Amino acid sequence: KRGRTADWRAKLRRDWPLLLMNLPMLLLVVAFWWIPGLGNIIAFQDYSPYSGGILGSPVIGFTNFALLFQDPQFLRAIVNTLSITAFQLIFYFPVPIMLALLLNSVVSARLRAFVQGVVYLPYFFSWVLVVAIFQQMFGGAGLLAQLLRERGHEGVDWMTNSDTFILLLTTQTIWKDAGWGAIIFLAALSTINPSLYEAAAVDGAKRWRRMWHITLPGLRPVIILLLILRLGDALNVGFEQFMLQRGAVGSEVSEVFDTFVFYSGLRTGDLGYGAAAGLFKGLVGLLLIVAANRVAHAFGERGVYSRS
Repeated sequence: KRGRTADWRAKLRRDWPLLLMNLPMLLLVVAFWWIPGLGNIIAFQDYSPYSGGILGSPVIGFTNFALLFQDPQFLRAIVNTLSITAFQLIFYFPVPIMLALLLNSVVSARLRAFVQGVVYLPYFFSWVLVVAIFQQMFGGAGLLAQLLRERGHEGVDWMTNSDTFILLLTTQTIWKDAGWGAIIFLAALSTINPSLYEAAAVDGAKRWRRMWHITLPGLRPVIILLLILRLGDALNVGFEQFMLQRGAVGSEVSEVFDTFVFYSGLRTGDLGYGAAAGLFKGLVGLLLIVAANRVAHAFGERGVYSRS
């Protein structure tokens, strides 16, 4: 025990400047994350902000959670959210990786900088602007529909088609976020030793073989880390993007977890019910991160965290 105490004191003397630097951020986390997190207790109360507040509202245990799983809208929101997450995991997650590989292969520095600027720009657009642009392109009176009508075909309106809504969402997400997501993979590519490529080229390895045996293994830790974080964020597919298009396609396909919390909790004033849904979302995310991290350890990767 004395040895552990001495070791702890030695680490404190060594690392106190770093701890002092992190103190302001720790205070912000405590003030805006941990203390507000105590408000999750209302998920177990018949909460009324006007008559009793947190201290005066009666405790009802897991009643709010039981009501959640009896609510067909909640179950539909869960199914829609997980379906969208799985779809985007397959069709969106690889896009920033491929984009980074393409940008990294561009020889001309000026051309690479120009292309990077073009693909990064949509990330800074609001979802209002993104949906408006897609409406002008793929709506019933959009550019694509007009071109089809001019050529004697029937116009299409993809912005109100509930059958292709998940494809529309993924396309919007790719256009808006793929360029920004490629930055992380470009940074990872810059850490790969160029001598590995030179040695492989001397041994006769072509471009595809160098990418398969050098580039992708170099990106694997980053890919696994981001995949774990994405799985932990599986129930968080966005809010604005769905709110803006909910009226066009209907709630059957656009009701996701965040919109459910808004309409069933905040908008109706049933804050305890909404808090129960939010707490369930957080617990599921935590379990997914822990499970995915263990799988990463099984494959020899560090994952999000590891025991020292």
